[in-house]
Amino acid sequence: MPQGNIGELAAVATAISWTLVGLFFSQASKRIGSLSVNFYKLIFGFTMLSITAYFTRGIALPVDATLKNWTWLALSGIVGFFLGDYFMLKAYIEVGVRVSMLMMASSPPMAALLGFFFLSERLSPSALLGMLITISGIVLVILSKDNGRMRVRYSIKGLTYAFIGAFGSASGMVFSKIGLGDYNTMAATQIRIIAGFLCFVIFVTVRNEWKNLRSAIMDRKALKYTFLGSIFGPFIGVNLSLVALKYTSTGIVSTITSMTPVTIIPFSIALFKEKVKPREILGALISVSGVAILLLT
Repeated sequence: MPQGNIGELAAVATAISWTLVGLFFSQASKRIGSLSVNFYKLIFGFTMLSITAYFTRGIALPVDATLKNWTWLALSGIVGFFLGDYFMLKAYIEVGVRVSMLMMASSPPMAALLGFFFLSERLSPSALLGMLITISGIVLVILSKDNGRMRVRYSIKGLTYAFIGAFGSASGMVFSKIGLGDYNTMAATQIRIIAGFLCFVIFVTVRNEWKNLRSAIMDRKALKYTFLGSIFGPFIGVNLSLVALKYTSTGIVSTITSMTPVTIIPFSIALFKEKVKPREILGALISVSGVAILLLT
């Protein structure tokens, strides 16, 4: 098999992994809440990454990181794993995983805008076109005309949660790019998890949620979903994405892995018996097309 095909197949497998992550975490969040899922997924994810790092790097923990690595990657973990993931899982509960993932399609355009303002990255006319197309696809899904007036079809609170989640993801990408440099990506993820986890510890303590976290452990089914999501996320998903990046271009990998608003649709129909309207499928396809234009320019 040509090496290019290996990279593209790995990228497709990564997109499917992210889709499964959303499905597992959404089911767990509905049972024990987004806070508990976020807390335990970071524990599971960090444990698996540390074991993998030990056998692949010879170092279980990111003790070889520089101060710059720690500073910017920690900021990335705070805005990405703490704020971004916390609100995205709350969005799963409010508006469902399919609509939440569609809102996540706005993350690449937001990251590009942040890169333009803070990293002096170039924004070409075609990239701006891609952003507009992405947003138009999202608007097509969340807005509808009722008696001649436009209305939002989903919970405003849930959409706001999803938007904050997407913004946290976009900000996390920018901070990661600043702090990563030539440092190992797996170890960088560990630093991000450490920072995010410490924020959750403070958050849980301030809100006196430790009792609820202990109660969540008793829900075996929710914990199983959380564990499976952690496997397909920081373990399988991250490693598949690295394989994809090894054999094909970053633009192609980023575009394929951003297809989750489309890949989630068959699962939503088969598992949750959702009635997905043609305009919602069209909106997801338009959004992904916009992301492709943005990332491949």
